[in-house]
Amino acid sequence: MSSDEQCPHQTGPVVIDPAFKADAPARYARLRALGPIHPAEFHLGLKGWVVVGHDLAREALTHPALLKDATPAAEALAAAGYVLHKPSVGLGAQMMEADPPEHTRLRRLAAAAFTPRRTAELAPRVEQIAHDLIDALAPAGVTDLVEAYNAPLPATVIAELLGIPEEHHRDFRRWSGQVLRVASPEHRTALAGLHGLLAGLLADKRRSPQDDLLSALVGVRDERDGRLTEEELVGTALMLVVAGHESTVNLLGNAVLSLLRRPDQLRLLRERPELMPGAVEEFLRHDTSVERSTNRYAAEDIELGGVPIPRGGMVVVALGAAGRDAPQAEEGDPAVLDVTRPGARHLAFGHGIHYCLGAPLARLEAVIALRTLLARVPELELDVPPDSLEWIGSGIIRGVLSLPVRYRVA
Repeated sequence: MSSDEQCPHQTGPVVIDPAFKADAPARYARLRALGPIHPAEFHLGLKGWVVVGHDLAREALTHPALLKDATPAAEALAAAGYVLHKPSVGLGAQMMEADPPEHTRLRRLAAAAFTPRRTAELAPRVEQIAHDLIDALAPAGVTDLVEAYNAPLPATVIAELLGIPEEHHRDFRRWSGQVLRVASPEHRTALAGLHGLLAGLLADKRRSPQDDLLSALVGVRDERDGRLTEEELVGTALMLVVAGHESTVNLLGNAVLSLLRRPDQLRLLRERPELMPGAVEEFLRHDTSVERSTNRYAAEDIELGGVPIPRGGMVVVALGAAGRDAPQAEEGDPAVLDVTRPGARHLAFGHGIHYCLGAPLARLEAVIALRTLLARVPELELDVPPDSLEWIGSGIIRGVLSLPVRYRVA
């Protein structure tokens, strides 16, 4: 069945390009009004389907025939005369791109090292990093908040959590910020740089373990699951870097930008900082930084939302679009930011077996970083027209490349 037959309201697939990403909430809203699933074209011309409705998104994220294994897709392309070439450097063997039973094993081993206790113990250090970054600002002026605050905070947290020495922090921050921007010329260099750095550090931790997450990953062992192999160690460490840095950088950026566009909400959070944990859930719902899921492939012919998906068909879930379609506890316009919304529902961290392992850390960082910023910086406003902001143009992340603001530190 052709794309026109699948979605008669369209003349062709939705093209997820830089123009689409810059205007993503409005464009996804128009798609949701037409249906919960649409044919789409992604980076490098990859074609598949994008799910934009909340209920169908939950179904897709847990569908037993939608897997991370790309073999059916490769076979379908090969039958059509195309060949998928595996990149020379990738994220390696890690749970984000694995299916059960391998996913179950990898996640259990990683979770044994990345414990809730380890995350909770980071709170005082996260707060100190936030204050240090604000202390480093001039008393008043103009700055790029992404460069001065949003990016270095999670980068420092994840670097210290993993046990990356100070002398590597500059390269680590740069590479972490580039690795998910798949269309950028720096992407492959950043991925190779992170891969080499982490592989070397893991070898060091094996010889001389310390009290950090890399050492814990090296040392974790389960009677049933054994240990992580060298390839799995590097892949898991890379996944934690990617998931623990760029998503939080842009969660902070999207949250601050939303507040600057809604001074009433900004004022409310300044007056009632106890609202921040719930407000973070609303930021995740309203404009999440992980705009869409990683790819899933149909292991067999299936039907999703009434649309036939052939074996090998690629399906991507628009997590941000699903958040604005999620049923909420109280009535209200889902397109409007409301930091008092009780129990904001969203799929920002995924759903099912691939639910984000680092969700508690992301929430912790966001609550502390935003609460500290609003308390320490009583005057904060955009220094450029909102329409002039440049958005990340490719990949699964949504956020601005820079956020120029005028400010005054208390």
